[in-house]
Amino acid sequence: MRSGVAHGELRAVDVAAARSLPGVAAAWSHDDLPFLPDTPPMLDPDSVHGRRWPALATERVRYVGEPVVIVVASDRYLAEDARDAVLVDIAPLPVVLDPTEAASSDVQLFPGRGNAATDKEFGDRIDESVWRDAAMVVTASYRQQLVSHMFMEPKAILVRPEPGGGLTVWVSHQAPHRLRRDLAAGFGLRPEQVRVIVPDVGGAFGGKSETWPEYLAVVAAARRLGRPVRWLEDRAESLTGPPHGRGQNQRVRMAASADGRILAYELHVDADVGGYPHTGSFVPTATSLMATGAYAIPHVHVRARAVVTNTAPTSPYRGAGRPEAASAIERTVELLARRLGMDPVELRLRNFIVPEAFPYAAPTGYTYDSGDYAAALDLAVREADYQGWRGEQARRRASGEPPIGIGLCTYVERSGAGDEFGSVEARPDGTFVALSGCCSTGQGHETSFPQVVAAVLDVDVERVGLVEGDTAVIPQGIGSFASRSMQTGGAALHRAAAKLIDTARQRMAEVCAVPVSDVEYRKGEVHAGGRAISLADLAADGQLRADEIFAPPEGFPFGAYIAVVEVDTELGEITVLKVVAVDDYGVVVNPLIVDGQGYGSTVQGLGQAMYEQVRYDPDGRPTTLTLLDYLIPTISEVPPLRFAETCTPNPNTPLGAKGAGEAGCIGTPAAIVNAVVDALGIDDPSRLQMPLTPYNCWRAAR
Repeated sequence: MRSGVAHGELRAVDVAAARSLPGVAAAWSHDDLPFLPDTPPMLDPDSVHGRRWPALATERVRYVGEPVVIVVASDRYLAEDARDAVLVDIAPLPVVLDPTEAASSDVQLFPGRGNAATDKEFGDRIDESVWRDAAMVVTASYRQQLVSHMFMEPKAILVRPEPGGGLTVWVSHQAPHRLRRDLAAGFGLRPEQVRVIVPDVGGAFGGKSETWPEYLAVVAAARRLGRPVRWLEDRAESLTGPPHGRGQNQRVRMAASADGRILAYELHVDADVGGYPHTGSFVPTATSLMATGAYAIPHVHVRARAVVTNTAPTSPYRGAGRPEAASAIERTVELLARRLGMDPVELRLRNFIVPEAFPYAAPTGYTYDSGDYAAALDLAVREADYQGWRGEQARRRASGEPPIGIGLCTYVERSGAGDEFGSVEARPDGTFVALSGCCSTGQGHETSFPQVVAAVLDVDVERVGLVEGDTAVIPQGIGSFASRSMQTGGAALHRAAAKLIDTARQRMAEVCAVPVSDVEYRKGEVHAGGRAISLADLAADGQLRADEIFAPPEGFPFGAYIAVVEVDTELGEITVLKVVAVDDYGVVVNPLIVDGQGYGSTVQGLGQAMYEQVRYDPDGRPTTLTLLDYLIPTISEVPPLRFAETCTPNPNTPLGAKGAGEAGCIGTPAAIVNAVVDALGIDDPSRLQMPLTPYNCWRAAR
């Protein structure tokens, strides 16, 4: 049973009627489960100090959909009937929904704590003389609307209590070892008492990295009842409750010289983290660190606040801060080009970080590893027939035909974070088993990771199997998010496979009484002194396995996107005529999988740009409750897409790979919005905000 009030004092909960119904095993509020732990923070414990998130609401509710009572019954329908019999008394309190307004509001979600959970600055404050002396200064405000993660499979968990107090948990998740840690800590168990198994997962996009309050309530119910308990989120719950993504108010200022040299960039971010800051507070930090994108800008200052509001809590959503950063600076660069009367391609080329500057220390704190941003943009210009479309644009303007616009977005993103575990073992039957701390949620690890191992061992890929997503088998792991799987997990397996060869050569040297340098490895066999022994035979004499924990620096993929649109100014309807995406992921291991990631992320970027938005009424009640209200692009809305790549290898991993999972979400939205602004000739881009619904475009055109 969830709160139907966005903000209020929880005065009373009555579960007696629910408990009396046939087939109901339990109905509990927070007071009935004194051992129920609070929801743990995902990454930033400082942001949650004094802002506890009870797994079942107590004292106060802070968003519609917040869990208040857990009802357990023999089937879902009985449980829903019993849920509807729960009586609650909530005294409504004033609601704050906009993060900028909430930051200064007297309405405090956590009395005495203020609504700004974090307030951070990056770079140095810019002297006013820089703005005063610049030939051109532009300002604008942008809104990154709240969106739903809209995974194909909503959240799901099954918990089975084990003899001795342990737990086995099957769950749709991205980070099984993190969940094991949180559950063990929350319920006073040793980590080895909790086994987390992640079967096939139908999408995640960052929203399944966390330990959600429902998970804690299900574990508590299973332990109290001594029997397995399962919760499957339905689509209405998924749309109403957390996680949401994006949700930022952005204010920008950019200064340039008369010849188009960017002199200064200032970005202020108010990020909506919803009723509790436990999962989304690090996203504005990610936006801040990537604020400057592909440009060498001498003066940069970013201020980012994570602000609690009476919306459902946010969390990382595909791109997690990088799309927000790219949108802010790329829309502003287009505005600057328009004000200077320069072609936006030329303006970008004039301000890119040059290849010889790498590794490049960005003013906000990151060090970019490698890149050739001009090469990516040049390729995009050719693939899109940029000059041809500019000619068509001029022709249409002269003839009065429906206008077209060309929009650009160049981006840099951060991929990979932390270390990762990888292991490769040779088996006596001639096969190999790879273990990875990553956790596939649809990325195709079962295909690409064995490819990596097979390539190092020089054996058929069919001989290599992969195991991941089981904490009883994988000793440690971080998981899959932040485009990290191949860059960290794949590289760990690459190094583990190489170590396996070294171990086999050492054993062969001992067998043949020769120096290791005299032992050769070829196609699954070691050779020395005229003898050849297969890895399978070596494994039969004793375990042959190599483990690796690899922690490379973060990588920095990049790219350039060009969108061409036509706008019906009478109806505000947009037709996307073409999207060209040029990405640089470093070395690509499996082109087919990378293309799939490109299509998926580009369509999600299209959804944010044109269709998707989580909406609330003034009282904080969600109004997008079904897929009739919350629009996502279908195959009918996908425009012609053209993908191309440049290759700048990652210098910090043996594979040379960078992340490839989130590029389309980063490059597509700004390119499409810039194209519509270009088509309509809007001088103030603040007039046009996402999503680009017909009404929003019709109004902006006027």
